[in-house]
Formats: sequence, C-alpha cells, structure tokens
Amino acid sequence: MSTVVEFRGGSAMIPASRDVVHGFVARLADKGLEPADTFLDAARLVTSELVTNALRHAPGPCRLELTLVDESVEIAVSDTGEGFPTFLPRDPLRVGRHGLEIVTRLCDEVITKPHATGKTVYARLPLG
Repeated sequence: MSTVVEFRGGSAMIPASRDVVHGFVARLADKGLEPADTFLDAARLVTSELVTNALRHAPGPCRLELTLVDESVEIAVSDTGEGFPTFLPRDPLRVGRHGLEIVTRLCDEVITKPHATGKTVYARLPLG
C-alpha cells in the first residue's frame, strides 16, 4: 500500500503533506491496521520536517511517497537539491534547525540517497 504526491513548491505543500499522511493513516485503519495512538502525530511531524527541509534547501518541486513496509511506514521525500541533510552540533540555545534530530529520534532508520536530479530522504516510522 502506498501513496505518492507531487508538490510544485511553495509553503502550502507543508500542511498539504500532513493532510496526505492523515489520509494514508485512515486507509491503514480501513485495512484493519491499527497503529499506536502516537503514530499519526509522529508521522505528520516527520513528514512535515522532511517536506520543510525540501522547501528550504532545494529549488523546485518535491515528491512525497508513503509506503507500508512490514510493521512500518516509509516516508520518502525527493527533491532537486544536491546537498545532504547534516546534523548540527548540539546547542541547547539554538532556535530551530532541529528537524533532522526529531526525525532520527522518531524513526528506526533514516537514509539519504542521491539521484540524477537531487536526492531522496527515506525515514521508516514504526507503526507500534
């Protein structure tokens, strides 16, 4: 089971991506899968962070793909940027720029793969 959405850009794609996640989780429930109570909020947050990063750091459109993989949902965001996400040194006084930290804490696995016109960030979020 999967869902793919192509976004043209602009800040409206951030809340739209959260709506896509909500619809995907509803489809999971329709199939009899019951994720943990915290799953929807975590999936919306991870997706929002990845799409926000694509908007901020890459020109052009981005693609969101949600795929059920075993006991997880793989959240994949593709963009046209050449730079890879990087961790910043720990700084409790820094305001913002904690998205990658949040994503890696919530997900079992986060991988970035380059492709001819940018990259895709894959994050696996467990259902349970």
